[in-house]
Amino acid sequence: MSPVERFLHHIANLVVGGSGLVYGWMLYFATPTDEFSVWNHPWQGAVHDLHLLLAPLLVLTFGILWKGHAAMRVRSGMQPRRGSGFGMLLTFLPMVCSGYLLQVTIEESWRTIWLWVHLGCSGLWLCAYLIHWISRAKVEPEKAI
Repeated sequence: MSPVERFLHHIANLVVGGSGLVYGWMLYFATPTDEFSVWNHPWQGAVHDLHLLLAPLLVLTFGILWKGHAAMRVRSGMQPRRGSGFGMLLTFLPMVCSGYLLQVTIEESWRTIWLWVHLGCSGLWLCAYLIHWISRAKVEPEKAI
């Protein structure tokens, strides 16, 4: 994997994961300044839109890394950092699909299901991503970024 591909993937994780975490904080923990407001924070709508608009960047960089990095490692049987990489592989598709379904589902019970799937898989994705990145920094410090 080239340094540019690695950098783009780090940026995609930072902006998509960061906007998701900020949006979650605004949605569940911020208190509205106006009791009649539908938003808990004035930027809540913008952060939500930013998260949705940037998510395809993460999907794109994942596809690039799958072709140039993960697929080769899986086929070759290479062992280092396999657990965190495998965790990322297992959580990616449910995270993306539940995020999409969360936007298009109307029935409240299904929205709740997709929300919990998305939150769980996204949290696991971010944890596995950080573990994968930190473990690389320990093994190959010159290529960590």
